Amino acid sequence: MKEYTPLDFSGLHTYSVFGRTSKVTVADFCRPLAPGATVSDFLASLPNQLLGHDFPELVNRLAAVRRAGRPLLVGMGAHVIKVGLNPVLIDLMEREVITGLALNGAGIVHDTEIAMAGRTSEEVEQVLGTGAFGAARETGEVVNAAISRGAKNNTGIGQAVGEFLLEQGFPHNDMSLLAVARRLGVPVTVHVAMGTDIVHIHPTADGAAIGKAGHQDFRLFCAMVADLEGGAYLNCGSAVLLPEVFLKAITVARNLGHTVDHFVTANFDFIRQYRSTTNVVNRPTASGGKGYNITGHHEIMIPLLAAALNARLG
Repeated sequence: MKEYTPLDFSGLHTYSVFGRTSKVTVADFCRPLAPGATVSDFLASLPNQLLGHDFPELVNRLAAVRRAGRPLLVGMGAHVIKVGLNPVLIDLMEREVITGLALNGAGIVHDTEIAMAGRTSEEVEQVLGTGAFGAARETGEVVNAAISRGAKNNTGIGQAVGEFLLEQGFPHNDMSLLAVARRLGVPVTVHVAMGTDIVHIHPTADGAAIGKAGHQDFRLFCAMVADLEGGAYLNCGSAVLLPEVFLKAITVARNLGHTVDHFVTANFDFIRQYRSTTNVVNRPTASGGKGYNITGHHEIMIPLLAAALNARLG
């Protein structure tokens, strides 16, 4: 076996740290905040590194999008609703910051329960063993009745459920994304995978109606994406379904001759997932614009984004 002698470092070539290019300088360091600091002060105090650089840049880009009158669309998984963020999103709709919403099927379930009862999200472990999971009668009746009526009227799921909630005058409609969006005229599309939502197991579910109204919403979402040049799309908490829908909508828009090349995207989630990173952040912006990955808890990062945007827009 070969024997090795430790290397002699005495002849190692060195250089001066003062002449070397460095990625971090004291100018990039954060600054401590004084008591009573504003959100704008907070953003300005962040280190010019990683998310400390990307988050303020994203805020500035989104503010520029709205100042220019371009659309800011938000795609959401249901977790954003379940952690109590409806008031923040409603405020952004009322301020005309958010111009359109896209939800998955679970989103309308939780949002409808919020409107009806002011509560949602059952303890699955407690009821799964008895087969009671997802069997809340009123949830199935309201959501499925709204979808069936929407299909008959050639309207999408988002509009149909929003209208139904308003007509019923539920006590917590002011906390419902669907009801408030319908009142404000903000378009909401819903994108359903059959069998993923509790309302699909109810006897009132009509597969044909869900498919018809759901496809209407996909076509509407494609129209919104076709107008995304100079705008922005945020994906919040959807790891698979909405990133796939967004990518298909992009290709439909481009296939039909719409210019959708220069826009901003961002993904907000706990961890970086393959499809949201690839289908939202990277692929759609490859020909222009920029995508951002913002990793962190929704219940902190989305209110922070909203506060920062409101501060920028005044």
